[in-house]
Amino acid sequence: MSAPQQEKRPLRRLYRYSLRYKWRLTLGMLLGALTGGSIFGMLGQMKDATDETFSFGTVSLPTLYIACAALILIFLVRGLCRYSSVYLINWVGFKIVEQLRRESFAKLQKLQLGFYSKHSSGELMSRVTNDTTMVQHAVSGVVTDIATQPFALAGSLGYIIYTDWKLAILSLVAFPLCIAPVLIFGRKVRKYARQSQEHLADLSSVLQENVSGVRVVKAFCTEPHEEEKFDHENRKVFGRLIRIVLARNVNEPLMETVSAIGFAGLLVYANQSNMTVGEFISFAAALAMMYQPIKMLSKVHMEIQKAMGSAERIFNLLDEPVDVVENPEGEALQAPIEQIAFKNVCFSYNDEQVLHNINLSIREGEKVALVGSSGSGKSTLVSLVPRFYDPSSGSVSINNTDLKDLTFKGLRNQIALVTQDTFLFNDTIAKNIGYGEDTIDMERILDAAKRANAHDFIEEMAEGYQTRVGERGGRLSGGQKQRLAIARAIYRDAPILILDEATNALDTESEHLVQSAINQVMEGRTSIAIAHRLSTIQHSDRILVMQEGRIVEEGNHQALLDQNGVYRRLYDIQFSA
Repeated sequence: MSAPQQEKRPLRRLYRYSLRYKWRLTLGMLLGALTGGSIFGMLGQMKDATDETFSFGTVSLPTLYIACAALILIFLVRGLCRYSSVYLINWVGFKIVEQLRRESFAKLQKLQLGFYSKHSSGELMSRVTNDTTMVQHAVSGVVTDIATQPFALAGSLGYIIYTDWKLAILSLVAFPLCIAPVLIFGRKVRKYARQSQEHLADLSSVLQENVSGVRVVKAFCTEPHEEEKFDHENRKVFGRLIRIVLARNVNEPLMETVSAIGFAGLLVYANQSNMTVGEFISFAAALAMMYQPIKMLSKVHMEIQKAMGSAERIFNLLDEPVDVVENPEGEALQAPIEQIAFKNVCFSYNDEQVLHNINLSIREGEKVALVGSSGSGKSTLVSLVPRFYDPSSGSVSINNTDLKDLTFKGLRNQIALVTQDTFLFNDTIAKNIGYGEDTIDMERILDAAKRANAHDFIEEMAEGYQTRVGERGGRLSGGQKQRLAIARAIYRDAPILILDEATNALDTESEHLVQSAINQVMEGRTSIAIAHRLSTIQHSDRILVMQEGRIVEEGNHQALLDQNGVYRRLYDIQFSA
């Protein structure tokens, strides 16, 4: 499960991503090297042009023109090289980030439901958006500087050694003063950057939770409490960001001070050594250009450390183990569904056993209901049928084929799911009903809506079936959303139907309409229904009573009442009035 140590190093992994675009990257870096290395020739030509300019008549005008034209040409070629280098390297950087986002999103599609219960949606959104943006800045900006600045430093250093090696040695004495803080504060930047991204994810989670639960917030008048929660996380983000600013910017004033000392020393040396104007200007320019790459490279180190915190979070997501894996040689499940069988099924979640030795067989067309108190394992049991989870031990099979030997698509195309918490996409009603198909059939959409008792309220809307339902179906009532979910199940026309408390939390009228629609969709299908309201499952062929992860009673409604056991107690509690 754990990757080798070298696989965990984010910088090395980002480098491997860049190798996919090695030709563009190589050309970009070569052009960057030419940009940096051209400083040597540029400074030499600057010296010649300056000396000839201030020779006061000893040099002919055409010679001066040629020297100036050569200087302009060097700057022009240097500018074109830099422009092309920045474009190519940024292209590679953006492409790497595009790939990371694609892989992160694809990984989220593969991860099991248990992963989402451990991580907030705000945190996951932050990893795919904010963290990849941080990496984008590092890859695009940092690689450009890495390609250019070392060669600019080498060109400047080479020129001052070529001009006056004694002065060059004196100029380089201060270099260690510049390097030490880069290494010291770089580690701090990485630590603070990782913490800031974690706090930003928490901030996003608070914001998203508040927006989603705004009705509850207003109903309980907890706006001040929510503001304090947001402010608390906001202050954490601010604290880490300001620490990053302090750590990143300590180098620049130090470098400027060292540069000023070096320039002052150069003035004294020039006065004592009878340097020409051209030699002085070019040497001063070389000295300035030498310190500039050092300053930029120190920022590069800081940016890398900052981005590594985000890269670690991205790669932690990409390295998350996938517990439910599709069999690449799996087959598609074919109708009719003759039998669904659970054999010695156990399931554990976070070291807590949720299901204990479940043995169950469901026949074709049978209507089975699961009842029991909250936490008895009902939802976990039905979640094994579409392979949202795999059992810890035992097996689940359909038509005597283990679910692990079926493809996800081949299995789940034969299952329609309706849950209590209906999720609708911010799209049209028609596309929500036909969700899962590239091309929807409006005749089937209309038929499904009518059978789900949804056609009438849809027709009353201004745009009918082309009405957008809003985020999470916010423009619809609970009963309307539930009927659209049932219409979606009817449209899917799957032989297996799973109903997870589909009528819970609805008013009486809505429950009647929804239950009527459910009766429509259950006809001719093998169905498994979870219900708290026993009135909705009294006509089931078989009712299973679950308690603490076990099936403790089994039979039809009347038989279970006659047993005078757990089911009878649940029934009496609900109907005692």
